[in-house]
Amino acid sequence: MNEQSSRSHGIFTITIEQFARDDGQEEPENLNKPDRSAKFHFVDLAGSERAKKTGAEGKTFKEGVNINMGLLALGNVISALTEDSSKRNVHVRYRDSKLTRLLQDSLGGNSRTTMIACCSPAETNFAETLGTL
Repeated sequence: MNEQSSRSHGIFTITIEQFARDDGQEEPENLNKPDRSAKFHFVDLAGSERAKKTGAEGKTFKEGVNINMGLLALGNVISALTEDSSKRNVHVRYRDSKLTRLLQDSLGGNSRTTMIACCSPAETNFAETLGTL
């Protein structure tokens, strides 16, 4: 909601792989298959924007629409993952956005997620803060 905003999501991924090594062996036998691996996604989600409130036009307006579409897809994926799958067959739509596609392996399964949210105490930003929470 400011002119300096990049109006994009940022994703920084670190992949760590561990290979077993026998004593006296210079190279692991199978370099293609690690014994253990971990992936860390550090994600900076752009905030949702209300075009009416920001007064965005042209390219900035289109960027805001794309941000909102990505956040909507992420919300839909999270909702589908939290549904009780025993009650009905739930399809998780990871392919609805690039954001959810990139984060697919970290959203489901045995992954752990920590979220830090930027909230504003200002009354004028109540709707945005509530949406974030």
